[in-house]
Amino acid sequence: MADMAKKRYKMKSAAPSLGRRPKTLRGLLAQVKPLSGIDVPFVTIVLVMVAFGLVMVFSASYASAYYRFGDSMTYIRKQVFFAVLGIIAMFIIAHIDYRRLYKWAFGIMVVTVLLLVIVLFMRPISNARRWIILPVGGTFQPSEIAKFAIIVLFARLMTANANRMKEFRYGVLPFLTIFAVVVTLMLLEPHLSGTVLILTIGLTMMFVGGTSLIWFGVAVGGLAAAIVGVIVMFPDLVWYAESRLQYWIDPFSDALGKGHQTIQSMYAISSGGLFGVGIGNSAQKYLYLPEPQNDFIFAILCEELGFVGALIVIFLFIALLVRGLQIAFKAADRFGSLIVIGVVTQITVQAILNIAVVTNTIPNTGISLPFFSYGGTSLFMLLCEIGVVLSVARRSGVDKT
Repeated sequence: MADMAKKRYKMKSAAPSLGRRPKTLRGLLAQVKPLSGIDVPFVTIVLVMVAFGLVMVFSASYASAYYRFGDSMTYIRKQVFFAVLGIIAMFIIAHIDYRRLYKWAFGIMVVTVLLLVIVLFMRPISNARRWIILPVGGTFQPSEIAKFAIIVLFARLMTANANRMKEFRYGVLPFLTIFAVVVTLMLLEPHLSGTVLILTIGLTMMFVGGTSLIWFGVAVGGLAAAIVGVIVMFPDLVWYAESRLQYWIDPFSDALGKGHQTIQSMYAISSGGLFGVGIGNSAQKYLYLPEPQNDFIFAILCEELGFVGALIVIFLFIALLVRGLQIAFKAADRFGSLIVIGVVTQITVQAILNIAVVTNTIPNTGISLPFFSYGGTSLFMLLCEIGVVLSVARRSGVDKT
C-alpha cells in the first residue's frame, strides 16, 4: 500500500503529460464537441452570472451612455460583444488540454512583463497608467493578463518542485523574485487594488502548494520590505495611498470631490431596502454616482434589487468557489489543481474586495466586480480562465452533472 501511495503522489506531482494529439485538422475538430465532458454545475453558475451581469450593466449604464454618447446602448453593446466572444473562447479552451500551459508558463510571464512595461509609457487616464490604448480604438489592462500569468507560472514551479517546497530555494525565492518584478511594475502605474489581488492569489497558492509556514513568514516580510522600498523611491505613491485613506475615513471631508463616489454609493445601498426599488428604477445612476456601470455596479444592484438581490449575488460567488474547489481537489494532477485554486481565489477575493469598497468597509481601490462590472478585457479574460478550469474538470474524476 505504501508503494502504491508513493507512486500515486509521484504521478500527481510530476510534469503533466499531454497525451496523444490529433495529427490532422479534421481530427482536432472531431474532438471539439461544445458540451462534451463539460462540468454542468460550474458552467451553469458562470453563465447565470454573465447573464445577470449583462442585465445589470445595461440597467446601470443606459442613462450615462445616453448623456455621454447620445446612445443608451453604447456600454451594453460592447459588453455583450465581449461576453459572446468570451463564452465562445471559454468552450474552445475547455476542449484544449490545459497541460499545454505547463510549457507556455514562462512565455506568458515574459509577455506579461513586457506589457506592464509598455503601459507605463501610455497616456494617463484618471491619473493612472493602467491601460494600453489600442490603435484601432479601445483599451485593455495588462494587469488582467498578469493575474493569469502569476497563476500559471506559480502552478508550474510548484508542480516541478513539489517535493522541495519546504526549502527556501524552491519554495520561496522563485516566487519572491516574480512578485518583486510584477508588483513593482504595477505599483508604478499605480494599481494598488491589482497589486493586492495578485499578492493574495500568489500567497494563497504558496500556502496550498506546500511552502513552509516559517518561509511563508519570510516571504511576507520580504514582500513588505520590497513594497516599502518602492514607496521610498517613488514618494508619490505615499500621497496616492494617503488620499485614499483620508476619504475612506471621512468621505464628507470632500463631498463634491474625492468622497463623492463613496457617498453616492452609500445613498444607493440605503435606498434599496429589503427588495429594492425595482430593476431599472435606480435614481443614483442618473449622473449622481460616477461610472455606475464599473466598480460601483454593486451599489446600483443593491438599490434596484435590495438586500435580497445582494444576497443572491453573494450566493452565486460562494457556489462558484465551492464547485471550483471540488474540481481542484479531484483534478488529474497537481498542476491542474493549483491552476483551479488560483482562478477561484482570484474571483472570490476580487468579489470580496469590490463589495467591501462599495460598502465603504475598506478604502476605494478601484477594483471591479467579476462578471458584473463593465469592462471587455476583464470579462473576456475571466471567461478564458473559466475555460481552463473546465478543461481541468474534463480530465478529472469530479461528477459533472
